Parts: sequence; structure tokens; C-alpha cells
Amino acid sequence: MKTANTRPKSRRKKAPVPPLTTAQRLGALIKSARQIMRKDKGLNGDLDRLPLFTWILFLKFLDDMELAAEGEAKLAGKKYLPVVEPPYRWRDWAAQPDGITGDELLKFISQDETMLPDGSKGAGLFAYLRGLQSDSGKGRQDVIANVFKGVTNRMESGYLLRDVINKVSGIHFTASEEMHTLSRLYENMLREMRDAAGDSGEFYTPRPVVKFMVDVTAPKLGETVLDPACGTGGFLVEAYDHLAASCKAVADRRVLQQETLFGQEAKPLPYMLVQMNLLLHGLEYPNIKYGNTLAVKVTEIGDGDRVDVILTNPPFGGEEERGILNNFPADKQTAETALLFLQLIMRKLRRPRKGSSSPKPGRAAVVVPNGTLFGDGVCARIKEELLKEFNLHTIVRLPEGTFAPYTDIPANLLFFDRSGPTRTIWYYQVPLPEGRRKYTKTMPMQVEDIAACKEWFIAKKRVEDDHAWKVDFTAVREEALTDATPHWDTARQASTRAHNLERQVKHTRDDLRADGKEPAKKAKLRARLDELEAAAAKERKLQADEQAAGDAIYWPIFNLDLKNPNSADALEHRPPQELVASILDKEREILRLMEEIQAEVAAFEETAPEAR
Repeated sequence: MKTANTRPKSRRKKAPVPPLTTAQRLGALIKSARQIMRKDKGLNGDLDRLPLFTWILFLKFLDDMELAAEGEAKLAGKKYLPVVEPPYRWRDWAAQPDGITGDELLKFISQDETMLPDGSKGAGLFAYLRGLQSDSGKGRQDVIANVFKGVTNRMESGYLLRDVINKVSGIHFTASEEMHTLSRLYENMLREMRDAAGDSGEFYTPRPVVKFMVDVTAPKLGETVLDPACGTGGFLVEAYDHLAASCKAVADRRVLQQETLFGQEAKPLPYMLVQMNLLLHGLEYPNIKYGNTLAVKVTEIGDGDRVDVILTNPPFGGEEERGILNNFPADKQTAETALLFLQLIMRKLRRPRKGSSSPKPGRAAVVVPNGTLFGDGVCARIKEELLKEFNLHTIVRLPEGTFAPYTDIPANLLFFDRSGPTRTIWYYQVPLPEGRRKYTKTMPMQVEDIAACKEWFIAKKRVEDDHAWKVDFTAVREEALTDATPHWDTARQASTRAHNLERQVKHTRDDLRADGKEPAKKAKLRARLDELEAAAAKERKLQADEQAAGDAIYWPIFNLDLKNPNSADALEHRPPQELVASILDKEREILRLMEEIQAEVAAFEETAPEAR
């Protein structure tokens, strides 16, 4: 007779599947974990708490993915090679609520060598993870190693850390609904961290701006999309969601997962955050490089390095080391990071090539500070290249406070492609909502605030109105060249004459230094030398003046900081003569219309009796 406790192995119950965590429950769980972290003296604000919470989430996520992959391999009758070996998997050291804790836990995580949960000695958790390496150098092991290169544990209490780990164990990354909910909660935490970051939060771009840029650039499945300064991954996440909607088959998903989205980030914290952000949104193998994107000679960028679409908000206001500046042409080297990135973006865009897999020209949408529009010198030379070699077809001017509270510097969106030189530049000034003077941290831009601009942008035929206007850049450039060229020609001629005179000066000096010259002859040579030097100086001055005159006509055309000519403000600031001329033109037009009406009335009066 079988006892109640005996049961055939084949009939034993499977471990219960954990219930789906609701959004409310997940939010409460995360809130509880953050409250625990606030008790730890080693953590100072969200800038410390979110990175710690991120690497814990990352390891739980990784183990859940491994468990799922192991199950799939087992069903297929294949052997599974784990990315993380025991005893470093989440299930080995973190899954049990009564697992290692206190100082033992802190040592296991942070020390280079420690006592492992199985009682043996070996590398600590972080040391092990940093040493992971795949055979190809492009596997998930390499992603993990890069993520943990910049990770440290700042919690001082191993007991509080165990409590946080136990909370995270309640999140199940195998449920798509839970992943979606967690991704939204995680984005909220990212936003809070950026708010706490102050000046160091430059990697944040408001969601409505990101969505607008992705929607109007409209990347297609099969195109490569790059953010060379991806921060926490806002553009890549939005591009992923945009492209996922067009996936109809397994092959489409594979293309999106493996061959579409690329990024690079130089700072360790955003690098870790972008990996987690993309993983939570469904990108299983984020292709994010770690390091300074500018650490490559732009002249060595070849067709194999180019992409179809670039979406980015590069950092601005920073300074790069001398070695980085040397990667750019000598006449376009600058300390302004935004201008270095602009040059890189221009060279990374795919050139249209007939018969290639990507015959269409590459296109870009880039956030730039206002200084990029009106800057001269090196900035103007970079814009000259942009307008001569690329089609800068649209500039969207964002309202004041769009990037509050991080900066009050006005920002603009540049949209350009590699289809040829710029002919017409369209501008659109996004208005503030009625009654608002600027956006603020507590009242930021909303998606609907930029909806009218999106509708105008994608329209088959754009029209000028109170917010939109266009500039015929071809005509502006031709007029400037026509007016500037005579000055430049005069400058070149003066330079040639000056050069000839300076050669005569040299020969005369040589004659003067020669021995055996009579005093009278020397005096004559000195007089001749003075005359030649004066003539050469005069030509050099003429050259400089004429060159400056031509430059003063030509280079201002690259000041793209243009005001809306249709706005009331622009009307108020127009020159008096222009205002008077405009008023007279309108008066003449009114007079002409009145005369037409008068003629129509007279004609009607003549025919009225007959009609009666």
C-alpha cells in the first residue's frame, strides 16, 4: 500500500508558474525597492540609486532570458551553452530569499577574489562578468563585459542589498505584458534621474521631440539606423517601436533584431542604461559600442561604415582633447563638440549608389543648439560643406524651454540628406501653446504641441503660413557669389602683385648686403627697397581689404538663424524703408481692387435697366 507521500516521478507537480505582476503591483514593488535603497548611507540620490537598480535588473533579466533559451534548446534536442556559468547566474546566488547576505554578499559582488556561494574560491561577480568574452567578439558575453566595466556597488549594507534583490526577484522577464509595463516604469525612472542630473543630464531629449524626429524621418525595415551619441537610447527605442509595427514575418523580426539599430555611447552610466532600456523594450541583442564616437578619422570613413538613417541629439558645449580634434580636417577643427558630431554625421550618411542594396541617399535628423545656426569661422565652413554637399531641406525651430530644466539655450532640428546640394531650405517655427511663454520642467512639451508641424512636414505640398517659410538658397548663394567675386578677384590680383614685389624686395636686400657697394649705390638700393616694401604693403592691404569685402558678402549667407518673415515680431523689426515700401505695395493693391470693383459696379448699372 502506497503512503500519501509517495508518488511516481512522472506524476509529480511542476513548479507553479509565477502569477503575472500587474502594473500596480510592479510599481509598488519598484517603489519598495527604491525606499530600501534610500536607507543605505552609501547611496546619494537617484544618480546612485538608479544605476544600482539597473545592474540588478540587468542580471535578473539575463537569467530569465537564459532560462527561456535553455528551455527552447531542450525542446529542440540541442545542447545549450550558457552565457553566464554557475555559480554566477541569478538563480545560483540571488533567487533564494534566504541566500547569501550581509558582508558575504558584498564581498561576493565586489571583490576580485572571494568565497563563492558553493564554498569554493574564485573571482567575484563583477570581476567574472567583466572578464566575459565571446569567440566572435560580438556576442552577448561582450555586451555584459562592457556593461560591467563601469559598474560599482555603492551600497554599504549587504542586508539592505539582499532586500532589494529579493524585491527584483518578484519581476518576471518572461512575460511580455510585464516587460512592457516595466519598460514604461523604467523610462519614468530615467526621466527622474535626468532631472536629478542637472548639468550632466545632457543625454536627455524630450519624448515628443524624439517621436517627431523618428516619425518624419520614417526609417524603413531593412535600413540601418544609427545614433552616434545614444545616451539612454531614446531615439533607438522610438525607432525600434516604429519599425516593429511593420514586422510581418519571422524574417522581418530577425532583420530588426540583428541588422537595423546601432548606437555608441562614451559614458559608462548611459551605456549601461541604454542596454537595459533596449532590452526592456524587446531588442534582445543591443548593438551599442562603448567609447568616444569621435575617436575615428572622418577622412577614413568608408562606404562600409555608412548608414541609411541617423537620429541623434549630440552633446554640445563640451571640449575634446587634442587627439580627437586631429581626426578632423585642419580648417574644421573646433572645441565645440556639436560641430564635430555634425561633421561625423555628414560623413556617416550613405551615398546613393545605383545597383547597391541601398540606392537611396542617407538622411539625418539632428538636434543642434542655436549657435550652430549663426556661428561663423569654423562653424560657417562646416555649414558651407553641409549646404554644398548635402540637401538641408528643413529646419524646425523649437520653442523656448523645450529642453528645460537642462538648458535654456534655443534648439533646432536639422533635416538633411545626401541627395545633392541644398536648393531650398524650409523653416518651421513650432509655436508655444496659447497663453504659454515657455515650456518648463513641470509643464513640458506634449506630443500634440508638435502635431501640426508633423502634418505640415509630411504633406505632399508644403505651404508658407504664419509658422512656415522658405528660403531659395540657390538664388541667395548665386547673388552673393556674383557680388563677392569681383572683390575676391581683386584680392587675388593684389596678392600676385604683392608676391612679385616681395621677391624684388628679397633680391634688393641681397644686393644691399653684398660687399663692395659704393655709398651712393647703397643709398639708391635703400631708397628702392623702401619703395618696394611700401608698394608690397599697399598691395597686401588691398588684398586683405578686398578679401574681407568679399567675405563680408559671402559668409553671412551661412547664417541660418533666420526669423519668420510672416510673424508679427518680424514685421515690427523690419527696417523703416522696407515697412514703408510694404505699406505702399498693399495700398496700391487695395486701390487696384477698388478700381476693379468700381468698374464692375458701373458695368452692372449700365445693364441694370435692360435687365429690368
